[in-house]
Amino acid sequence: MTTLYTIINWLMLFGYWLLIAGVTLRVLMKRRTVPAAMAWLLVIYILPLVGIITYLLFGELNLGKRRAERSKAMWSSTTQWIEDIKGCRRIFATENSEVARSLFQLCKHRQGMRGLKGNQIELLTNTDDAMEMLIRDIGLAKNTIDMVFYIWESGGLVDKVTEALMIAARRGIRCRLMLDSAGSVNFFRSLYPTLMREAGVNVVEALHVSLLRVFLRRMDLRQHRKMILIDNHISYAGSMNMVDPRFFKQDTGIGPWVDMMARMEGPVTPAMGIIFSCDWEIETGERILPPPPDVNIIPFEQASGHTIHIIASGPGFPEGMIHQALLTSLYAARKQVVMTTPYLVPSDDLLHAICTAAQRGVEVHIIVPRNNDSMLVGWASRAFFTELLEAGVLIHQFEGGLLHTKSVLIDGQLSLIGTVNLDMRSLWLNFEITLVIDDDDFGRDLAHIQKDYIARSYPIYSQKWSQRPYWQRIVERLFYFFSPLL
Repeated sequence: MTTLYTIINWLMLFGYWLLIAGVTLRVLMKRRTVPAAMAWLLVIYILPLVGIITYLLFGELNLGKRRAERSKAMWSSTTQWIEDIKGCRRIFATENSEVARSLFQLCKHRQGMRGLKGNQIELLTNTDDAMEMLIRDIGLAKNTIDMVFYIWESGGLVDKVTEALMIAARRGIRCRLMLDSAGSVNFFRSLYPTLMREAGVNVVEALHVSLLRVFLRRMDLRQHRKMILIDNHISYAGSMNMVDPRFFKQDTGIGPWVDMMARMEGPVTPAMGIIFSCDWEIETGERILPPPPDVNIIPFEQASGHTIHIIASGPGFPEGMIHQALLTSLYAARKQVVMTTPYLVPSDDLLHAICTAAQRGVEVHIIVPRNNDSMLVGWASRAFFTELLEAGVLIHQFEGGLLHTKSVLIDGQLSLIGTVNLDMRSLWLNFEITLVIDDDDFGRDLAHIQKDYIARSYPIYSQKWSQRPYWQRIVERLFYFFSPLL
């Protein structure tokens, strides 16, 4: 009997070390940054069972077999759509400003298209104004309304948007709504999905969260885009979820969420439509390619108008594209860089690019919220402040609520706005979207908004920051250790 127990113990011990060795090999074989790999290995060896389970759940970009197959299958038709749209030469920009030239060349090479000109674009920073305008556009829709959101939460003006969408569906407009399962969990627990489906709205729960599938697909891979498409001509994109700040997360004590949304008309909308069709096919298996743009409808006064490029990220899209775009933009800067983000946990390359810009004489501003809804990210962000301040970066902590706007302005000319946070999750994992605008008029509008954010912020001074309590530094370094995994 003793011999049997000894054999069982040795087999369990052998199996235990074999499991650790197998997971270690998987960590080493996957191409990732050295800090990320080292962080995973340390977690696995310090807390073996917890580390192994955590890695199997969150360590690899696993979309799931069915979605991965759909992602591969859709690209032949998507590539053909892009080739067909190239025939509409009138909508493509052939020249860019000096600061934007390298980034637009990168986008052309990796995404297959030049920037789109002839677009009208309006920045919306007031939630009431944005939703009232959206309700009007929904009411005027003639054919289709497609929406993607990370969070859709009932209350306030959101209920009016919901009602407008149901009315549109009842009068024959094809309405499709894709919402992230985790972000919109409260919505899916309410009566609204049933009411909207009964009205004719096609509501899809994207990346469904299920305990039965935790080892089959990465559960923290989220549909983080926020975009609206109406009649293949009008579109919205930005950082704003479908929430009314007066009703959303009022018990957190961080104040209202402060966001930015862009309303666009023109050829940029069909380009966003191909992103929506890819997301829709990955999630549902249904193929719905958008029609090409109407080249006779260029709404801006001048045919050149606002030049826009759309960058999409996530499984199935060009890997690391937004990360490359940020690096390219920062290295192109000559005078000024202004960045706003709610979550500042940059990669080593991105941190180096920001610091290098400041050290070579570029005036670099970073605006972050003083109070954050994520304790982990809040502390991890502070771990980067010392290095940024020593490089000459000006850091501002916004005090008017949770600054949720994601924006970058380079030399007052090149703008990047959308859904991407400056953290690993947005840069390498989630489904995200970024608008790249090469236009000094739009740059002035964005600069005006960013200056207002700075006016409502508290500056961090290097000398005072260096005098913070020692316990805070310990906590910052502890969370910095996990920053490659956040």
